[in-house]
Amino acid sequence: MIDYVSGSLATKKPTQAVIDVGGIGYRILIPTSTYEGLPEPGEDAVLLTHHHVREDAVTLFGFISAEERRVFELMLGVSGIGPKLALAALSALRPSEIKQRIVDRDVAMLTRIPGVGKKTAERLVIELRDRFEKDGFEGGASSGETSASDANFRADAMAALEALGLSRSAAEKAVLGVLRKDPAIRNAEEIIRLALRS
Repeated sequence: MIDYVSGSLATKKPTQAVIDVGGIGYRILIPTSTYEGLPEPGEDAVLLTHHHVREDAVTLFGFISAEERRVFELMLGVSGIGPKLALAALSALRPSEIKQRIVDRDVAMLTRIPGVGKKTAERLVIELRDRFEKDGFEGGASSGETSASDANFRADAMAALEALGLSRSAAEKAVLGVLRKDPAIRNAEEIIRLALRS
């Protein structure tokens, strides 16, 4: 199994990258989020990979972060989800957004991913919700229905913390930490203030 590929970035497109390793070019399929994190061609690059083997094809899928790869691989374990659909999901939503939509049972938002219908979205929720809840993601509404305002204040708080210099993962961790201590908070400004104190 190929765990990662490290070398000189030969070419990149929103859907694929070619990394030159000792004169051999590895073509790796990627989500757009990974494309945005790649350096310019000619510079060194490292992609974590998922080595997908079928009878008729051997394909490498690449990711800029371990979180992207983990979400991709967990989605592959869901009936009806293949690698192309999992890649499309990561191109449409960030890994943290996919996790949150699943935990919040937001079937309507999941069906906006190209190729994901209502039944597939429901399977994602059923099969992955418990796994993502263990990662510290908590539902946004006690009734099991998603509150759009809940999702919005979390997103606003994370965006503001990123603008203040935190990495995406650090901002996400800070927001979730505040909400675990006080789940009743429904105000982005309050979350930001408490996150910066911690």
